[in-house]
Amino acid sequence: MAEKLRDLSQPIDVPLLDATVAAFYGTGSKEERNAADQILRDLQNNPDMWLQVVHILQNSHNLNTKFFALQVLESVIKYRWNALPTEQRDGIKNYISDVIVQLSSNESSFRQERLYVNKLNIILVQVLKHEWPARWSSFVPDLVAAAKSSEMTQQKIKELKSSLNSEFRLIHELCLYVLSATQRPELIRATLATLHAFLSWIPVGFIFESPLLETLLKFFPMAAYRNLTLQCLTEVAALQFGDFYNVQYVKMYTIFMMQLQAILPPGTIPDAYANGSSEEQAFIQNLALFFTSFFKNHMRILEASPENRAALLLGLEYLIGISYVDDTEVFKVCLDYWNVFVLELFEAHNQMEPAASVNMMGLQAQMLPGVDGTITAVQQRRQLYSGPLSKLRMLMICRMAKPEEVLIVEDENGNIVRETMKDNDVLVQYKIMRETLIYLSHLDHEDTEQQMLKKLSKQLNGEDWSWNNLNTLCWAIGSISGSMVEEQENRFLVMVIRDLLNLCEITKGKDNKAVIASNIMYVVGQYPRFLRAHWKFLKTVVNKLFEFMHEMHPGVQDMACDTFLKIVQKCKRKFVTQQVGENEPFVSELLSSLATTIGDLEPHQIHTFYESVGHMIQAESDNTKRDEYLKRLMSLPNQKWAEIIGQASQSIDILKNQDVIRSVLNILQTNTSVASSLGPHFFPQISLIFLDMLTVYRMYSELVSSTIAEGGPFASRTSFVKLLRSVKRETLKLIETFVDKAEDLPHIGKQFVPPMMDPILADYARNVPDARESEVLSLFATIINKYKGEMLEDVPRIFEAVFQCTLEMITKNFEDYPEHRLKFFSLLRAIGTHCFQALIQLSSQQLKLVIDSINWAFRHTERNIAETGLSLLLEILKNFQASGFQNQFYKTYFLNIEQEIFAVLTDTFHKPGFKLHVLVLQHLFCVVDGLTEPLWDASSVPYQYTDNAMFVRDYTIKLLGSSFPNMTPTEVTKFVDGLLSSKHDLPSFKNHIRDFLVQSKEFSAQDNKDLYAEEAAAQRERERQRMLAIPGLIAPSELQDEMVDS
Repeated sequence: MAEKLRDLSQPIDVPLLDATVAAFYGTGSKEERNAADQILRDLQNNPDMWLQVVHILQNSHNLNTKFFALQVLESVIKYRWNALPTEQRDGIKNYISDVIVQLSSNESSFRQERLYVNKLNIILVQVLKHEWPARWSSFVPDLVAAAKSSEMTQQKIKELKSSLNSEFRLIHELCLYVLSATQRPELIRATLATLHAFLSWIPVGFIFESPLLETLLKFFPMAAYRNLTLQCLTEVAALQFGDFYNVQYVKMYTIFMMQLQAILPPGTIPDAYANGSSEEQAFIQNLALFFTSFFKNHMRILEASPENRAALLLGLEYLIGISYVDDTEVFKVCLDYWNVFVLELFEAHNQMEPAASVNMMGLQAQMLPGVDGTITAVQQRRQLYSGPLSKLRMLMICRMAKPEEVLIVEDENGNIVRETMKDNDVLVQYKIMRETLIYLSHLDHEDTEQQMLKKLSKQLNGEDWSWNNLNTLCWAIGSISGSMVEEQENRFLVMVIRDLLNLCEITKGKDNKAVIASNIMYVVGQYPRFLRAHWKFLKTVVNKLFEFMHEMHPGVQDMACDTFLKIVQKCKRKFVTQQVGENEPFVSELLSSLATTIGDLEPHQIHTFYESVGHMIQAESDNTKRDEYLKRLMSLPNQKWAEIIGQASQSIDILKNQDVIRSVLNILQTNTSVASSLGPHFFPQISLIFLDMLTVYRMYSELVSSTIAEGGPFASRTSFVKLLRSVKRETLKLIETFVDKAEDLPHIGKQFVPPMMDPILADYARNVPDARESEVLSLFATIINKYKGEMLEDVPRIFEAVFQCTLEMITKNFEDYPEHRLKFFSLLRAIGTHCFQALIQLSSQQLKLVIDSINWAFRHTERNIAETGLSLLLEILKNFQASGFQNQFYKTYFLNIEQEIFAVLTDTFHKPGFKLHVLVLQHLFCVVDGLTEPLWDASSVPYQYTDNAMFVRDYTIKLLGSSFPNMTPTEVTKFVDGLLSSKHDLPSFKNHIRDFLVQSKEFSAQDNKDLYAEEAAAQRERERQRMLAIPGLIAPSELQDEMVDS
């Protein structure tokens, strides 16, 4: 029966179609549903079906059938619209508009047909995307959705705006008419929403020279329209037009503030938010957006006249209240504004003469005669805002975010635990808050200090005690380090540290103590300058840290060890000098009680502790004392090492015991920690264990290989093999750390190289791939980078041991052995840079392997590997250019390299390499002029070129012509000629390539920020220089200030 629906030569049988749709959605048998599904699909796919749509919509009473018809229509509009004849397009447009207007004209039909009208609106928007403004410029009603569609280019936005200018009068009149004439809540809300979408597009006159603002302010007090109206007012607040409409802005703000006080009294905001409905919470969020937009753009006009200042200060009061709302998103909006507001006041204050800024906040507005008027103006602004600024300091102190160094947090069950994961949002927030508080502190140090000390005393007397209050206060105190002058900082910190240590004594309870401990550690770690100047405090603090190292509460020991390291790095000289009133230097006292101090620490904490003591010993300039300290420090691990090696000489099998392997690993890690901080002075210690360590290395290596050979690939994942390999890796890491740090004494490190050749290098080649340690590659890269040309005669052996076998591991694909990849290319780069002669002496097959592997490197999408490959290529090209072999080299490789570089340059996956791609191409185009032999092969190129430049131009045009078939030969030729003419001027050469890429099809629809990475880096460096100029903006604990520690 339903089959006759397939015949579309006459009007479709609507009741039958209704029945078929009902069968598809119905509860009938599965067969019926499938049959109905098949028919509806066939109809949907029939190209003539859309001609029946109007007939169906007029005659069907079933909503699902109407939706089915509209789906057919929608797909025609989306995919075939431009192919339809004009009269058919007009017919559809008029029909849909009429139906929408007809159904919306009265409340009851609109309510009944709401879903249908929504779907018709969507269809109309699809039509608009094709027709408006070009072919349907008379269209006025609901443009909003189309205007906000995602397919907007800058050009189209401009056309829309100019088309809107001519038509907006109609929309504007309609909106105002509706708002003044109707009582229907639905319609008023829809009109306000339409206005909100339009306000940023509207010609300004329509806002300020009509009753629009008054109308909006009339609706603002009504709860039902409050949020929509506020959103509209926020859009208006965000507009800027010079001073033309200042009077209107002041009037709008004044009326707004009067109404607001009736709706929401200023002191009640955080409570109102906490207990409010979602509508009321949204209102407070919108309020934050309104104030921040208005103040960013129009604050100066409110300041200008005394009668508006009260309303301005009240607005700031509101915004401070909103900033206390317990909601991260609301707080972010407020914080971003406070940062801008405070920075602007600070910059004005900072540019004034230092003399005038001595007595800042206490200045009266009447200034000394003859002082510059701008200074008076700056003073007056600071005077005006002194109240809000003081409240802002309190806000920043109460809500300070957690800094990265703090490891102890409260979990959702209210327990104090060790933090498991860094929260990046919190770190970003901390950075902005810290910066804001530093500006606030510079604007009035006195007030900042008073507020902090007052809040701290309330912690001590219990009036205000809570974990959160103490945390935020101490994070705030730590965050302003470096912003005060030294004398004030000293006075302030003596009180802070004394109070915190007292608090620790008088407070009971494990969790409470852990919170206080974490805060003491954070604060002292931030103020190295103070500790260096006050030995008594420094000693007390360090002993307190030793006490915390026995505290088993999660996170406390870690933080104690981290803080100890941080303090020692900044104050190391203090510990090796005998201080007044002491019998010996602190380091000696510490070494005597070492075993007790570290008795409760985990291995990784002990390593941090040893690294810290290494820094102390490194500060001792007397060789004898230094070696004696080192011997005392290493006596515990050395005893254990001697014991293990002694037992192994009786029975080698002892070294296979897992507990023994763990001990060996731990001893090696302890050595590495000390080597990293002690540098070349670690020599006596490494000499002591070096040969035994290599023996253990070789034995473990053979054990790993035999286990993998017997057990297959699975064996490489067993815990036994992993443990053995950890020992091998740690051995390599220890040697590399020592070689790397022993810069002043190259001869010392060099003597360790020959004994390593067989146990380490040859062992690498002998092993199965899964047992080869990538650290071997980085160790030899470090050795070559350190000893440079002296390593020349060893390069062939290194090459022979690692080159071929590593290449086989990494050239099967781009994924396996990621560690080996990066380290292999770093080793190659070290050889190319420091032992270039060794590359010249390679056979042509070996050199081809090197160049191929470099090409392989820069084809990686892994950024580090690609960059290492490109840097290496650039160095090798420059070295060959000056080598005397340039003609043979470039004849063999020039075209291949050019082709490979263009391949990655024009492929969107390799954008981060852009800067280096450009440098390689520039080198190639410039080197051409200096070559004396032709780059082309005369036997295969029939046309004889006059010179290489002409040949390269031709070759490049052909190469790019085939890569970019969508570009005309003229465009390609123009691009290549541009390259050749700008090759001696890097900036214009780079811009020329960048423009070409951005215009090409592949790049045009993408985010191309990587192509501008260099400019972004320069901007970051300028920002760093700005921050360095403001005391405290870069924390003292992050500055390199070795010299101060004397």
